[in-house]
Amino acid sequence: MNKKWRCIENCGACCHLDPSDRPDLADYLTPDQLQEYLSLVGEGGWCINLDQNTRKCLIYENRPLFCRVTPENFEQMYDVEPQEFNEFAIECCQDQITAVYGKNSEEMQKYNQ
Repeated sequence: MNKKWRCIENCGACCHLDPSDRPDLADYLTPDQLQEYLSLVGEGGWCINLDQNTRKCLIYENRPLFCRVTPENFEQMYDVEPQEFNEFAIECCQDQITAVYGKNSEEMQKYNQ
């Protein structure tokens, strides 16, 4: 059975936007998107729109395209075929959660359930 990508509540790992952790931003963001991305980076590399207490996005309904995890966006941004989306997105989340919180973190355990 193929695993299906999902987001978990109270994580926010993807909201850690520190550009030094993502040297390839210009490879998949347009110049305008890159400028917008960089404008969102706040203290400690966290998105300025992340509520640190609830770990929820304050602009979720209006978040930028690059914050939306969909097969269409991943195909456009990363050349990921729709049938490869779930596997690719799951790996991205696991990598980011590991980088931000650690491989054995509560967030990773919750994600892997």
